[in-house]
Amino acid sequence: MTIRIGVQLQPQHAPDYQLIRDALLRAEDAGVDAAFNWDHFYPLYPDKHGNTDGAHFECWTMLGAWAEQTSRIQIGALVSATGYRNPDLVADMARTVDHISGGRLILGVGAGWFAKDYEEYGYEFGTAGSRIGLLGENLDRIAARLPKLDPPPTRQIPVLIGGGGIRKTLRQVAKHANIWHSFESLESYRTKSAALIDHCAEVGRNPTDIEHSAPWPKPEGGRSAEERADEFAAEGVSLFTVDTGGPDYDFEELQAALAWRDARS
Repeated sequence: MTIRIGVQLQPQHAPDYQLIRDALLRAEDAGVDAAFNWDHFYPLYPDKHGNTDGAHFECWTMLGAWAEQTSRIQIGALVSATGYRNPDLVADMARTVDHISGGRLILGVGAGWFAKDYEEYGYEFGTAGSRIGLLGENLDRIAARLPKLDPPPTRQIPVLIGGGGIRKTLRQVAKHANIWHSFESLESYRTKSAALIDHCAEVGRNPTDIEHSAPWPKPEGGRSAEERADEFAAEGVSLFTVDTGGPDYDFEELQAALAWRDARS
């Protein structure tokens, strides 16, 4: 199993886009396999001074810039909320960014969860159930729109779905995803991985065709991040993403993850 390391450059608290651009290029030079942003309109976490408000940049216009600014790594959102945009438009945006990047886009999608994004921008927030239902409808529409576009995508764009709801979200993973990104403890991951296998059987997918992705773990219970990553990798996770936010974009944790990956190869 090939282990890959991604980085999520959270586009928050960086008042100058140059800071994000520099972090992106540093990440590619460091040897990451993929770089992700996220699809929010406001910071999610406070800055180092405890401020919860602050600078923020939009996801998809940024991905267009990333497609030009990089040459090797995959790029994408971790993840883009399908409730923000017409799904046929999302398909068109994804196809366009994929062409700009020379076939390096990962189409990361999820149901959305941050109420402020919806309420401040005039989208209906609904309920967790309605957002997951909309995710399924939108994934169907994206899949139907992509082959109609002229020119078509450079290849089958890999779809990443983030989330872990056993009954609904994992069924959409089985139906649509090439990559499943979970946010689980090791024990919960085992349970949900087994549930995903069951969903794959129901929809006629080979579960080995779906790459498993997770955040780079934090040290816990006396075990280092690397030891915990070994445990997740033994269970089937092959893509680990290190989170880092602006304005500093500290790569100390990322460098440790890259060293762990390289030591396993």
